[in-house]
Amino acid sequence: MREFESLAELATLLGQDIGVSEWVLVDQARIQKFADATEDQQWIHTDPARAAAGPFGCTIAHGFLTLSLLPVFFETGFRIKTVRMGLNYGLGRVRFPAPVPVGSRLRGRFKLKSLAPIAGGAQIGIEVSVEREGSDKPVCIAESLTRQYE
Repeated sequence: MREFESLAELATLLGQDIGVSEWVLVDQARIQKFADATEDQQWIHTDPARAAAGPFGCTIAHGFLTLSLLPVFFETGFRIKTVRMGLNYGLGRVRFPAPVPVGSRLRGRFKLKSLAPIAGGAQIGIEVSVEREGSDKPVCIAESLTRQYE
């Protein structure tokens, strides 16, 4: 995990990569739990037998499951020592350029796109590219907006 002393130090890295998370396994149990929580039981996600004959040859993760892993990636990707609290402020552009087959390992790669002062901290825009182990194509690219308070 990459560590920064403060938001001021992070601000000097605008436009640069600032961290890479640990790998996270997306197995069928995780996919099913997400399907149950969201009530999205589409067969391409939840029926391994039917999905084996489908376009990907296996079940695939929901796009929103991949997106929901962003907090896990942030937790292991980088840390700002002086930040006492961070809040999700929203998302900008989100795309899912490739599927996530069951059994994939994913990680997040972070690039600092913006940092603007707010009362008590900063609003940070980070481009997160979600990588699948063994693939050159990202499975998700999203602009994450957070508010970090020192």
